[in-house]
Amino acid sequence: MAETARRIDRIDTGARFTAEDAAALNARFAGASPEDVLRAVLVDGVAGRVALVSSFGAESSVLLHMASRIDPAVAVLFLETGKHFEETLAYRDLLVARLGLTNLINLYPDPVALANKDESGLRWSYDPDGCCEIRKVLPLAKALTDFDASLTGRKAFQSATRADLPVFELDTSDSAGRLKVNPLISMTKADLDAYMVAHDLPAHPLVAQGYPSIGCSPCTSKVAPGEDPRSGRWKGWDKTECGIHVPTSSPIPGIDEELPPGYEPVF
Repeated sequence: MAETARRIDRIDTGARFTAEDAAALNARFAGASPEDVLRAVLVDGVAGRVALVSSFGAESSVLLHMASRIDPAVAVLFLETGKHFEETLAYRDLLVARLGLTNLINLYPDPVALANKDESGLRWSYDPDGCCEIRKVLPLAKALTDFDASLTGRKAFQSATRADLPVFELDTSDSAGRLKVNPLISMTKADLDAYMVAHDLPAHPLVAQGYPSIGCSPCTSKVAPGEDPRSGRWKGWDKTECGIHVPTSSPIPGIDEELPPGYEPVF
């Protein structure tokens, strides 16, 4: 890992990491526990400057709790989209206080972008990708320019798009050579539930009401027993991710040009 170490020493002169660096880290930490991965990232600095990105959703308490026991001052980025359930905002505040996290950073959409592209606040209803771009993708991309890697709470069981993710992956959203670290990727739903019980972690209040995956309120629906946990996200749309975990090189409808009245994009 000498090359990775050198990259960390010269992070401001070019790409931070390469695909080869990510592969080397995956080989080095093959079979490591989530806590061991977090310790290597937050204490040993194998990924440089790191921020934890959290939705404070249904399963967020596990990663936040693990991180708080290792480094309670880790930067925790929360996308304050202006469309969250009130229960999510209250849960965020509860977890931050309960876990002793000292560096919560709320990220807000650019007010000019909102005024120009979503003045009515209803873009989610006809262009959910465009809404996510304004309220999530762009604010997070701006914030992450100060970091070399981000910690995510993604798990393989959540969806087909996450089933084969490695622990360390190269962020493809830009050319900065940033890493994404997925320490919980191999945990199952049973693992998460057991961890929450063992550490007496509070559940998101909407879980008991039938919301196993929780995002912005207009685009989150209840899920029937036996359905895919993320099937309640963007119901009725061919959309499974908000966009912060997918490449953004292609224009998203509505961001670069206005949509005509009644336009319904096909994804």
